[in-house]
Amino acid sequence: MKRIQWALAFALTSLVSLAQAITLPGPVVSADWLANNLSEVQVIEVRTDLASYLRNPEFDTDKKTGKKFLVEVGGHITNSSLLDFKKVRVERLVDGKKIKLLIPEKVDFEKLVQSLGINSDKPIVLVPIGQDMSDIDEALRTYWSFKVYGEDRVAVLDGGIAGWLSEGREYTTTNAQKVAGNWSAKAFRQELIASSDEVAAASKGGKQQLLDARQPAQYLGLAKRPDVQTFGHIAGSKELAPELLAKPMNGALYFWQKNTYDALMSANGLNVKGPTIAYCNTGHLAAGGWFVMSELVGNKSTKLYDGSLYLWTLEGRPLVGVPLN
Repeated sequence: MKRIQWALAFALTSLVSLAQAITLPGPVVSADWLANNLSEVQVIEVRTDLASYLRNPEFDTDKKTGKKFLVEVGGHITNSSLLDFKKVRVERLVDGKKIKLLIPEKVDFEKLVQSLGINSDKPIVLVPIGQDMSDIDEALRTYWSFKVYGEDRVAVLDGGIAGWLSEGREYTTTNAQKVAGNWSAKAFRQELIASSDEVAAASKGGKQQLLDARQPAQYLGLAKRPDVQTFGHIAGSKELAPELLAKPMNGALYFWQKNTYDALMSANGLNVKGPTIAYCNTGHLAAGGWFVMSELVGNKSTKLYDGSLYLWTLEGRPLVGVPLN
C-alpha cells in the first residue's frame, strides 16, 4: 500500500513540476530570452569542434571604432552540456545493409541524451556555433531528432554561441560534471521521416515536392561530396541553398522572419503549403530546409529524407544535372 501511495505521490509531483515548467516562446529563442530563463531550461551545445568548448574565445578590436569583435568561438554557456554531433547520426542495418549517418534507434537516442544529464522536467535549448549554416544545421538535425522522438519542448538559440559571445554575455571554460538524466522519448513520429520510395514517388510528380538543401554546384552536378556516388540532384526537386537560410550580423548568423522565408520559397519554386521532403547529401543540411519549412514557415507536412543522396545513390537510384566535360 505504501508503495502505491509513494508512486502516486511521485507521479503527482512530476505532473505538478511539468505544469509549472516554463513555456518556450517558439522553435527559436533569443539570447535575451535565454539569459533571463537559464535556470528554467536545459542547454545543450551541439558541436563538432569539441575542443572549443573548453578554450577561451578570441576577440580583436576594431582600430577605428575601438569595438571588440569575435574572431574565434570558445567557451560555453554556464551549466550547459556538450553534445558531439558525430553521435547524433549512427550506422544502422537497413534491409540487411549497414547504412551510416542515420537517426539512432529510440533506446540509443535516449541513452545519448541521458548521458548529457538531460531530464524530462525542463525544456531544452540547443546551441550551435552559429557562424556557418552547416554548424547551425548540426543543432537543427538534433532538433529534428528530438521531434521524431516526441519531444516538443525544444528550441534553438538564434545566433548560437557566436551571437552570445558577440553580445558580451557571460561564458565559462569549466566543464561541469553531469549526473545521468532521465529524459525519455515520448513517441516515434514516422511521419517526419521520408523513405526512398516516397522520394521516388515525389520525383515522378507525386503530391510531395522535393527540397534540395545543398549548394548550387552540387545541385547542378558540377561538384559532389564523397558520400554521394553520382553527380546532380533528384529529378523534379527545387533547390534552397543553405546560404539563403540565415542573415549575418555581428559575427553570427540569425534566422529571417517568416515573410522572408515565404518569399524565398516562392522565388525558388517551392509551395509553402505543399507537402515537402527535404534532402541533401547525407541528411545534415536537409535539417535546415526541414526546420525552415516545418517550424518557421509552419508547413507541418514536411519530412526529412534520412540518409538523403548517400542512401539514394547507394541504392542505385538516378540523379540529373548539367552535362559535364
